[in-house]
Amino acid sequence: MFEWGRAVCYSGYRRNQSPLTCTYPSYEEVAEDLQIISDLGFKYIRMYDPVEYARTTCQVIRDKGFDLKLMLGPGLQSEVNNPGCPWLKETYTEEQLAERARWNDGRIDSLIKIANEYSDVINAVSIGNENTPNWGANNVPVERLIGFADRLKANCTQPVTFNEGAFEWPNLKELAEHLDIISVHSYPLWYGNTVEEALDVNKEWYKKIKDMFPEKPVIFSEIGWATDAVDFSQMKEGQPNEENQKKYYEEFWAWADSEKIISYMFEAFDEPWKGGDNPGEAEKHWGIFDVDRKPKLLLKNKS
Repeated sequence: MFEWGRAVCYSGYRRNQSPLTCTYPSYEEVAEDLQIISDLGFKYIRMYDPVEYARTTCQVIRDKGFDLKLMLGPGLQSEVNNPGCPWLKETYTEEQLAERARWNDGRIDSLIKIANEYSDVINAVSIGNENTPNWGANNVPVERLIGFADRLKANCTQPVTFNEGAFEWPNLKELAEHLDIISVHSYPLWYGNTVEEALDVNKEWYKKIKDMFPEKPVIFSEIGWATDAVDFSQMKEGQPNEENQKKYYEEFWAWADSEKIISYMFEAFDEPWKGGDNPGEAEKHWGIFDVDRKPKLLLKNKS
């Protein structure tokens, strides 16, 4: 397990860039982003896909000598149909699902390759991200995830983890046996909590999951607070804003820093590519900087 330090999720897609179109930030843009992140005192970053963008990021860290270490995942796609996903209604044939599984195998191969090539930069590898919830768009059978964990352990030197929501971990005890680190996502804002309730919710989940896996290091691999939203079916209206994001992080850090709990805040920069066409969608507004790298209220007196 790596030593404690502040951590942040890094997915720095700018305007007209998107992983969906494989249009990635340039070397110079990545260098600008990592300088911002490094200047704020973060020690750890997390990325989601073993693609050109992650490789560029590793090279920038190596070239520029940034004191940053990277957790990297494989960016899996679904291998099963999930009618419970509220936004993805496509039904794949058996042949399509088999092809998607082969694609996932290739992503694990790519992750192994980049993890070994940049073993001085990458300090943890993940078998996936939110691949088991009943609402998920990218679900993968647990037995496949176990196989991925075993492959990574056999072929990489880094500790192996899985990034999943707090509600799912009670059902993943068999998978946890194959992992070195338990990585938890906790989102009180999505759960319908107010910012005043949020810290206690995070504390409760951390204790519950730590008690569940006492022999494993437990970290938060996503915690965050959106600054805008247009759909309040899950969030409480009036909660997503910059003032509450500032309150949320200041209270969370006071606790997590004192307890030395590694916690990847979600996220460094807003991502306009996410979600649909409405610019106010919450998915686009989790950054502590906007897409133009302008700091939000949390950082106004620190920039």
